[in-house]
Amino acid sequence: MDSILVEEKIFEKNDFTEKPLSKGEYEYCRFVNCNFSESNLSEFKFLECEFIDCNLSLVKLSMTVLNDIKFKNCKMIGILFNECSPFALGFSFENCTLNHSSFYKTKIKKTLFRNSPLQEVDFTECDLSNAVFENCDFTKAAFDNTILEKADFRTSHNYSINPENNKIKKAKFSLTGVVGLLDKFDIEIDASK
Repeated sequence: MDSILVEEKIFEKNDFTEKPLSKGEYEYCRFVNCNFSESNLSEFKFLECEFIDCNLSLVKLSMTVLNDIKFKNCKMIGILFNECSPFALGFSFENCTLNHSSFYKTKIKKTLFRNSPLQEVDFTECDLSNAVFENCDFTKAAFDNTILEKADFRTSHNYSINPENNKIKKAKFSLTGVVGLLDKFDIEIDASK
């Protein structure tokens, strides 16, 4: 079956779990209040699209192109972004729940994560240079051999980042957040003094 090209279309309140989205290339499209839960979007191409108030939990993204995508107010639990096509991979997240997702070995420099829970997310060997994390919760998120140079964590919390096996040169942290850089040493810090 040939894939289709769809441009500048708005999809609103579609339940793609009942009638799957047609395989193809989607440019400048908006998906509003749509349900993609557990959908197979492998080998689709999304270019400069917006996903707003969508459920994308457990979608399959094998070799999917995500270029300049904006995700807002989306539920995105358990997504393996590391399976996306690395070609022109780029997105931003605002008020999105990304818990249990993986960005393993992805190169996503300058990515914006705003007001998004990132609990138990795998950032192992990821390049997050110049990424901005505004008010994000990193409870049990994995950072190992991760490039975090010039990344901004100042308003985020609950991260545990080992400076010895991650590149954190010129990354920004708040004074209270610095504790998350010392977890490896198993020391007690008394903030009352």
